Amino acid sequence: MRYKTVVTGVFHSRPNRFIALVDVGGREEVCHVKNTGRCRELLLPGAQVVLSVSDNPARKTKYDLVAVWKEGTGLVNMDSQAPNAAAAELLPRLFPGAVIRAEQRCGLSRFDFSLETEQGVGYLEVKGCTLEREGHAYFPDAPTERGVKHLRELTELRRQGRCAAVLFLVQMKGVHAFSPNDGTDPAFGAALREARGAGVEILCYDCLVTPESMIADQPVPVEL
Repeated sequence: MRYKTVVTGVFHSRPNRFIALVDVGGREEVCHVKNTGRCRELLLPGAQVVLSVSDNPARKTKYDLVAVWKEGTGLVNMDSQAPNAAAAELLPRLFPGAVIRAEQRCGLSRFDFSLETEQGVGYLEVKGCTLEREGHAYFPDAPTERGVKHLRELTELRRQGRCAAVLFLVQMKGVHAFSPNDGTDPAFGAALREARGAGVEILCYDCLVTPESMIADQPVPVEL
């Protein structure tokens, strides 16, 4: 997953979850934040950030804030669209021979990917993870009713005998384990454990992150 053009800047503030004020070459710019999570441990005043430059002249904002340097961790991608793009590159490696399709419906539900093999059609959801504490990754960084709904849908599919999986992509390097963030969203943690108990496959990979790209890299142990 690559960005066409990027520049760097200095984060000033986040007036709301959709926009940030960033110093770019000595000029304050209003930038779209491509992550509606809290990201409080990432977007600190004075943090060095990466902005993707839009080539759409009709847009209100020229820049998208897509990554930030976090002290002690390094570069963290925080673009909520990047995990699906990186997953599309990773899944053929994880499921060789499968026919992989994005944004597929099953009944009343829509899943990020379907995986068709000789055993049938399974479904997979992707979650991007940006929260890290002392080398341990956590998801989510804010309560997510949508995330709980996805897990329950995957659990029901598995109980029906269908293949189901959830893939967490940690949008950085340097983590040694992944867990649900029970302190912030206990319902998500409970749903994830229920999903595992029903046989939903839980996968987690870290990512190689540069200002211009994010590539899914190595598996990360999941601790529930």
